[in-house]
Amino acid sequence: MTEHHAESSAPIFPPEVAPVNEAIRFEDVVSGLFDAEEDGSDIVPLKRVLPPQPESPKLHKVLAQAGMGSRLEMEQLILEGRITVNNEPAHIGQRVQFGDHVKVNGKPIRFRIAPPPARVIAYHKPAGEVVSHDDPQNRPTVFRRLPKLFQGKWQSVGRLDLNTEGLLLFTSSGELANNLMHPRFGLEREYAVRVLGALNQEEKRKLLDGVRLDDGMAQFGSIEDGGGEGSNCWYRVTISEGRNREVRRMLESVGHAVSRLIRIRYGSMVLPRGLKRGAWVELDDADIRLLTRAAQAQAPREASDLAKSGRPPGRSPNPASRTGNKPTRGNSRSSRGPAPANQPDPMKTSLGYIGADSFSRQREEAGKKRGGGSGPGRRTGGRNN
Repeated sequence: MTEHHAESSAPIFPPEVAPVNEAIRFEDVVSGLFDAEEDGSDIVPLKRVLPPQPESPKLHKVLAQAGMGSRLEMEQLILEGRITVNNEPAHIGQRVQFGDHVKVNGKPIRFRIAPPPARVIAYHKPAGEVVSHDDPQNRPTVFRRLPKLFQGKWQSVGRLDLNTEGLLLFTSSGELANNLMHPRFGLEREYAVRVLGALNQEEKRKLLDGVRLDDGMAQFGSIEDGGGEGSNCWYRVTISEGRNREVRRMLESVGHAVSRLIRIRYGSMVLPRGLKRGAWVELDDADIRLLTRAAQAQAPREASDLAKSGRPPGRSPNPASRTGNKPTRGNSRSSRGPAPANQPDPMKTSLGYIGADSFSRQREEAGKKRGGGSGPGRRTGGRNN
């Protein structure tokens, strides 16, 4: 595989002007456009290697900055074998990174190295892959598709089961991963789900008020009809937690089998239009800041709301307002109850989404490269064929 490297230099567009048509929408799934685009030939494939981050500092420089002596003196101590890094003898020219343990003459040395900035990639998971590093059944895993990190490892933001497809986030930051998937932060997940047989009003009410599963109560934040053919019916559902097979188990609890499940949004992060199954795209720094801010801002508000109402995360204060006919494009969420803070309304045409711009710029740059054009580099995504 040929490696490509590029620096990210293009400014991100303000989120309020992000083109909404760059995001996969529930209507796209129901209409068949979601699957049709997968077979389209006009989508430019993206590159398959992450751009490198700045190199870690050299050991003798770090120790000199920590006040242990001059750089020459530190190099001499290294040559004499009196310095270890992670309990291994150091060597001249060695670089250290955040989290390394350094000892001089057996004594731990405190020094400061800034942790690397968080990296986030959005992956379009196909059905048939498991979200696991090691699978006892030796099934294909999502991690085989991901690019190699120069530092640390990818952590999945929650999971999607074997037969579920759609948006799956990965990050190099454990703290960010926890903030994005912990129930107390209340980030809303949106799914397009196809079930066998139509849900009646009583079944919808149960799913919105809460159904009892083996691991506790669970409820949807909203349910919208999406139509369908024959006995197959589509619904747009939202939920604010991610327990194992939760959406499937909830629908099975009211007597409906799920034949297809696609996650199209996680908080304000959307599945970009044109990102094919098995492909990934790296978020720009500005998008990562917006994603982090959304998770951090949601936490105290969610805790405050729960303290006042005693409701579980993600439950609307007015369950009766969360069902009904699908609103027309451009309508606000007010017809279905108040929208949670920092949660996008996918029906608003003026809404900016996290991730759509990142993918659009990378795809545009890939097109320029293929056509022989020149331009500033972008962060790259990829797909293993």
